[in-house]
Amino acid sequence: MLPEGAPAADHAPVSTHAYATLVTNADYALGARALCRSLRLTGTQADIVVLHTGGVSGPDLEPMHEFGVRLARCDLLPTSAAFNAAHGRDRLHGAAPFTKGEKPAFHTPLDNFVKLRLWQMEEYERVVFIDADALVLRNLDILFQYPEFSAAPNVYESLGDFTRLNSGVFVAKPSAATFAAMLARLDAPGVFWRRTDQTFLQSFFPGWHGLPVYCNLLQYVWFNLPDLWDWASVRVLHYQYEKPWQDHAKADQVRPLIDLWRAYLTGENIPPDIAALPGPKEGACGS
Repeated sequence: MLPEGAPAADHAPVSTHAYATLVTNADYALGARALCRSLRLTGTQADIVVLHTGGVSGPDLEPMHEFGVRLARCDLLPTSAAFNAAHGRDRLHGAAPFTKGEKPAFHTPLDNFVKLRLWQMEEYERVVFIDADALVLRNLDILFQYPEFSAAPNVYESLGDFTRLNSGVFVAKPSAATFAAMLARLDAPGVFWRRTDQTFLQSFFPGWHGLPVYCNLLQYVWFNLPDLWDWASVRVLHYQYEKPWQDHAKADQVRPLIDLWRAYLTGENIPPDIAALPGPKEGACGS
């Protein structure tokens, strides 16, 4: 019997390894559709698990069945009222405002901690978590050979960003014991995780293993660090802050990346050779 609130999947696993993502509302369900298509197009035989909470309707989840995913219903973590108040959207963003980009209105910080539930998925030897606002452009199966806890750096503005991890892609080894230890530390009296799960995971795994930046390349690199952009190396493209399905102030700056995401969402006009796409210094790439 599953622990209360743990991920409950709609069918049995096929593989001992899985890619997992988290969907907490209709917007992220849209993002997950593009992500799941991109994963399947890499030829992976690993399971794809879509964790979802009560904020997502059946019709929003239904399109993902096309990609043979396991839909796994789960609950928010059983955190205290004090923890929930400190990490509510208005309170958290007031205490630790985002100054580099704009978080969308549908973003709810408390939802981020649901990622920790993948440590309850002990049917898998390894799980690679990928945020729903990302695309996988090359096969990532090698990451199943990486140790826990592996993540790419949070590089989007300068080379100094290499010292912090980004929790949009990481490698985990599911364990009920690890999950219990996480909960005990997560909701300690007076805690405040400035960037929610990201800050917590870096604290919980201080000796984290660094993945190449191209395993989680953030979209702001396109205009902040164009010399770092290399389509031939990009494995995961992550649309941090503003999302490619929104109208937003930076849309024109990242238009080629938005066009690419829309191609994966619809399955139409996906470039046959990602490595051949023009870079940020070469002009726009069409979808």
